[in-house]
Amino acid sequence: MTRSPRLPPLNALRAFWVVMRHGSFRGAAEELLISPQAVSQQIQLLEESLKITLFRRRGRLIEPTDQAALLAPFVQAGFDELTEGVQRVTRASSRKRININVSPYFAMHYLMARLERFSKQMPDADLRLTTMVTLPDFTADEVDVSIQWGFGEWKDLDTTLLVRDPKIICCTPALARTIHAPEDLLTHTLLHPVMARGLWNTVLQHLGMDVTLQTGSLQLLDAATLRRAAIAGMGVGLVSDLHAHADLAAGRLVAPLGVDALDGMDPAQMPGFYLVLPRSHKRVATIEAFSRWVKAERWDQEPVCDFDTDCV
Repeated sequence: MTRSPRLPPLNALRAFWVVMRHGSFRGAAEELLISPQAVSQQIQLLEESLKITLFRRRGRLIEPTDQAALLAPFVQAGFDELTEGVQRVTRASSRKRININVSPYFAMHYLMARLERFSKQMPDADLRLTTMVTLPDFTADEVDVSIQWGFGEWKDLDTTLLVRDPKIICCTPALARTIHAPEDLLTHTLLHPVMARGLWNTVLQHLGMDVTLQTGSLQLLDAATLRRAAIAGMGVGLVSDLHAHADLAAGRLVAPLGVDALDGMDPAQMPGFYLVLPRSHKRVATIEAFSRWVKAERWDQEPVCDFDTDCV
């Protein structure tokens, strides 16, 4: 097992960071409220610890070496992260705001109709909702908790499946006239979800075809766009069960192999919507309360949804 290198003393790194910003020991000493000699001693300690020279002394002037220029942005980034962490911790102990980032599809068809239930449980909670198709950067985007579409394969994050997103093979009535068996799918453009490029391969294997796709394909970012592409006759799509039944009933789409063609597939092979958050975020009372509420909701029950609305 490889051991991590031992870091230099934090005070020495801080002195180096301030010296680089001021360009002098004296300026750094005034900010740190210590003597220039004490600053010099901290720099010497850092140089001895790293076994490199960071500054060349030219009388009262100092000149950073190439090693100092290389090290400086990393030290600054480290202290910026520490500062942000301290600010978040001090705010988190009493804050009521929850920054929630949700898949647009889930927000429109599942969450919005139910969110008032949580507000009644925690009327003081200040909910801030944003939508994003991909998983956010929890630190950079300042997101506390996310609900995203996928297969739950997010490493180092706390992940809980809320509801599966079963699919039905759909196309326009015109295309359906040329599809009588699973093999006929290979003669058409298949509409692929960008976030699950291998889903069609899994579906075709379930239908008894162990093939490498040779037909043309069109990759689409979200479920609503894929559905509209199928309705427009651009190809054969894996349309979410939630929308497919309404489109089939209205005659906009047809299930050429039957609505039950994918019955019996391993549920784990179908995507779903997951609650995702860093484990450390669960220590914040408001975030943990929201997470508990999300997990307790019955998302598999029929959601409120206007099928004729363009949802993204």
